[in-house]
Amino acid sequence: MGELRKTKIDLLEILWRAGKPINVRDIAKKANLKMRSVNMHLINMRRSGHVSSVGSGLYIITDLGKKALGFPEIDVEKARKILSPVPQEKAFKFYKGINEPLEVSSSSLKDFLEKIKEVDVKSIEFHASRGDFELWIHFLGDVELAKRLRIIRELNLSGEELRDEIYSALKSRYEYLEKTSAGTASTN
Repeated sequence: MGELRKTKIDLLEILWRAGKPINVRDIAKKANLKMRSVNMHLINMRRSGHVSSVGSGLYIITDLGKKALGFPEIDVEKARKILSPVPQEKAFKFYKGINEPLEVSSSSLKDFLEKIKEVDVKSIEFHASRGDFELWIHFLGDVELAKRLRIIRELNLSGEELRDEIYSALKSRYEYLEKTSAGTASTN
């Protein structure tokens, strides 16, 4: 398989950012391309296995498409490693601000997901603005989720809207990793 051209990489990036099935019209709008051109690229990428059609005019990125974007493949072992607890000294420690610890920490992705629902929103704003969440998730080994959290950070959200976006990204990824670690995830 040869390298994908920039346009196809851009289309894969749009599909990945969407995080859900997206129609040709929306893809074309986001890519600033004509629908006919996008349709031809999608047909070719479907044939090559980079995207999958999941309904009338809806497309999602496949694992092969994610690999083309530079994300490492997540197999059973990798998923289990990401989900495994880390020692307490490497746990994520929540702060409300500089020198303002909350005495709350998370040592696994599952625990982190639960803490995001409960922790003071000021702590979420503090850590998100500094990129702390994505750094810790990257440390756990999940490059893709770390990038998704970076994108959320760049949206400059605040308050409960920020919490909801982060929680949604974490929950979706956690569920995928759980299925993968059990050997039951679909490979798109």
